[in-house]
Amino acid sequence: MEIFIENLEKKYGNQAAVDNISFSLKSGEILGFLGPNGAGKTTTMRMISCYMAPTSGNVLLNGKSVFENPVAFRRKIGYLPENNPLYYDMFVIDFLAYVAQLQQIEKSKIKERIKEIIDYVGLNNEKHKRISELSKGYKQRVGLAQALIHEPELLILDEPTSGLDPNQIIEIRELIRKLGKEKTILLSTHILQEVEALCDRIIIINKGKIVADSSPEQLQQSIKTGSRLLIEIEATSAVSNIFSQLQSLNSCVQAEEQNEKYQFALMANNVYLLKKDVFDLCKKNNWYLLKMYEEEAKLEDIFRKLTTGN
Repeated sequence: MEIFIENLEKKYGNQAAVDNISFSLKSGEILGFLGPNGAGKTTTMRMISCYMAPTSGNVLLNGKSVFENPVAFRRKIGYLPENNPLYYDMFVIDFLAYVAQLQQIEKSKIKERIKEIIDYVGLNNEKHKRISELSKGYKQRVGLAQALIHEPELLILDEPTSGLDPNQIIEIRELIRKLGKEKTILLSTHILQEVEALCDRIIIINKGKIVADSSPEQLQQSIKTGSRLLIEIEATSAVSNIFSQLQSLNSCVQAEEQNEKYQFALMANNVYLLKKDVFDLCKKNNWYLLKMYEEEAKLEDIFRKLTTGN
C-alpha cells in the first residue's frame, strides 16, 4: 500500500488548521507525525482516514482518490484515536466480536480471528473481564485489537501511549515495533524518545504546515551547524584559568561552563581538531582529561527549533 497526501487543506472560516500539505506513506514504513498542540496532526489523520472531509486536496491510494469510495478505503485502515473508542460496560471478548461484525468479517471466521488478535496483543488473561475493570495499559491493548481485527494494511495511531506508566509504554512500543514489520503505520505522539525508538521517518508539522520530512538521522544532520564537545577535567588549577585557556583555543568557536566543577561544553566547526587541541592543552598543563565526547543534536532540540524558532 502506497498513499499520497496531495495539497491537503482544512479551513475553519479564514483559519487553516491544515495548510496545503503533501507527503507520502510507503508500504512497511513507520512514520512519526509530530507537532505541538494545535498544529493540525489529528485533523490530518481524520482526513486521511475519511472521517473528516478536507476543504481541498486529496488522498490517493494507488493513484485513485480515497474520497470516491471512502467505505472501501476504511476497510484497509485500522484507527486508534487519542480518545480510545471503547464501550466500558462490555466484556473484552464481546466487544471484539461486535467490532468484527461492524468490520463485516465473515461470521464463521470471527471466533478464530478474535483468538488470534487476543494472543497477538497479549489480552489472554483479561479477555473475560469488563473493559471498565482493565488498567489503562490493557485498555490501550483492547483499542489496538479493535484497530487490527480486520487485518488492515494501514494503521493510524494517535498518542497510543498517552497516560501509560513506563512499563506499559515499553510493552505498547514493542507491539508497535512488531506491527511495523507487517503494516504501514502513521504514529502521532508527543513522546520524542518513542519516535527515535520506533520510526523510520519523521514529519514535523507546525501551524498546519510541514516544517520537516526526513529520517531521524538526516534530521539531526540537517539541523547541525557545529559539533558540541563535552569535557571534564581534573586539575589543581582554578576553574577560571582552565576556562580561559579553553576559550583561547583557535579551534574553539564557543565555550561554556557546565553546572559541575571542571566540566565544560565547547563548540567547534572541526571537532577532530578541537579534540586534538584539548588533549594537547591538558598534556601541557598536567591536567587529567576524565571525559571527552561529542554530543549529538537531540530530537527535542530539533523539534523546538522548528516549532518555536529558538
